[in-house]
Amino acid sequence: MIDIKAAPFNLDDEGVKWVEETKQNMTLEEKIGQLMIPIGYSADPGYLQHVMLDHHIGGILYRCGESEEMQACHRWLQEHSKIPLFIAANLEAGGDGIATDGTSFGKQMEIAATGDPEQAYRLGKVSCAEGKAVGCNWAFAPVVDIDRNWRNPITNVRTYGDDPEFVLKCGLAYKRAADEENVAVSIKHFPGDGCDEVDQHILTSVNNLSCEEWDETYGKIYKGLIDDGALTVMVGHIAQPAYQKHFNPDFPDKLVPATLSSELLQGLLRGRLGFNGLISTDSTCMLGFTVGMKREMAVPYSIEAGCDMFLFNKDLHEDYQYMMEGYKKGILSEKRLDEAVTRILAAKAAIGLHKKTKEELVPGKEDLRILRNETYENWAKECADKSVTLVKNNENILPLSPAKTKRVLLEILGNYPSSTRVTEHWKALLEKEGFEVSVYEKEDFSSAPDFSVGTFVSKYDLVLYVGNMENASNQVTNRYQWYTFWGNGDNCPWFTAEVPVVYISMANPYSLVDIPQIQTYINCYSNNDYVIDACVEKLMGRSEFKGKSPVDPFCGKEYLKY
Repeated sequence: MIDIKAAPFNLDDEGVKWVEETKQNMTLEEKIGQLMIPIGYSADPGYLQHVMLDHHIGGILYRCGESEEMQACHRWLQEHSKIPLFIAANLEAGGDGIATDGTSFGKQMEIAATGDPEQAYRLGKVSCAEGKAVGCNWAFAPVVDIDRNWRNPITNVRTYGDDPEFVLKCGLAYKRAADEENVAVSIKHFPGDGCDEVDQHILTSVNNLSCEEWDETYGKIYKGLIDDGALTVMVGHIAQPAYQKHFNPDFPDKLVPATLSSELLQGLLRGRLGFNGLISTDSTCMLGFTVGMKREMAVPYSIEAGCDMFLFNKDLHEDYQYMMEGYKKGILSEKRLDEAVTRILAAKAAIGLHKKTKEELVPGKEDLRILRNETYENWAKECADKSVTLVKNNENILPLSPAKTKRVLLEILGNYPSSTRVTEHWKALLEKEGFEVSVYEKEDFSSAPDFSVGTFVSKYDLVLYVGNMENASNQVTNRYQWYTFWGNGDNCPWFTAEVPVVYISMANPYSLVDIPQIQTYINCYSNNDYVIDACVEKLMGRSEFKGKSPVDPFCGKEYLKY
């Protein structure tokens, strides 16, 4: 029997009554629908009604869009849903996780580089306050993974670094801000990403720690946040063989993700850690989930194994049918369906959705004024100033000056939607300082261009690399591939002995592993304009470098320092 008066729900008699009466009045179809959290693809009312609400969904997540449009869409959904919806968003780095005109505060590793958990509180405040303004009530954040493996392509700057104690402090600080905004957090990605070098979007990831090592690292983090009242946990498609074998000595050697492992869900998370709240899967479109078993089996079994909500769909109608048929076939038991629905409703009541009228569930347009307000922008600027980290300065070419190195070749590495903005902002700031800036363009190797050293040196006094290799899902690596012809061309850094070279990483903090020959290296962790502005101030010598690396930027390789 689930105690919904206990933490983290802490419901009073009125809340318990609402959960029980709501559940008693639900049809089987509505209970099955409550398990689903699909992605929203359109704001058209016909789509919202006939594709989404007709399946009685329990929640929804939209990729970020313009705030007024997102708010209007969320309002329509709440006004037409029989039961209040969870409106979720990836509020990991600011309000721009749901609204394109929200504040881009900074990646979690940027916060970590300041060494100040209060910056994590500010991140939570900005993210959840702006998210709430557009109708979000559920933050898929904070990320409490540990960046233990520099080769991992997906954890990286999304984490608070490699120190479990500091990760916990930052997670608690974010949660404190979310609690103030009455937005539920979803700590993720249980049982913990960052140990191996794969992305669960394309392969089941593995947390390979022993039970004892896990307890002292990831376990300490999850236990701390659970004891502090975290309402929901997002479970990753991550195996944890040690604890799977601990709770089931006959557990197969085949990798089984936590989303399909009762050993990790019921034994470790519910049992050993004592978590009584809501458990959601991570996206079930990821290969880390889809390769586990046939989908018609995996959909209902994920709930039977211990998850309460099912995130994203290959096809909502098909997954709904798989869940219904799984229930009818006994794959999903009546007991587990009842527990899941109880926790879903109790979590909604825990953030007061049951007390609000349909009109009150989403704020009015006037609330959008909070987005990018002066305080939030000043906080973001302060965080940027405190985080930019000078990792390597062996040639002492800083500060830069147009009097010394006027002609600059600017190379933006990485092809992402942000690349145009990053290029334009860097170029404008450098030109404002008095530099003559040439932006690198790919050579045409079909003819015989001039690759001579003399020609290159006659054109440029300085090469400024800006690494803009953002974290992105479905990548096997987060490393740059040079555009070169047998080592020729101006993209590959062959010229480090000929002209001064500076490398600035706006994302991956481990880029130095591929460019040890570059003697001036800076980590920025985020590519928003606040960070670029702060970095230029430091390059020009008007501001000191204050950031401290929250991971080993030398990747355990001593030679990278020299």
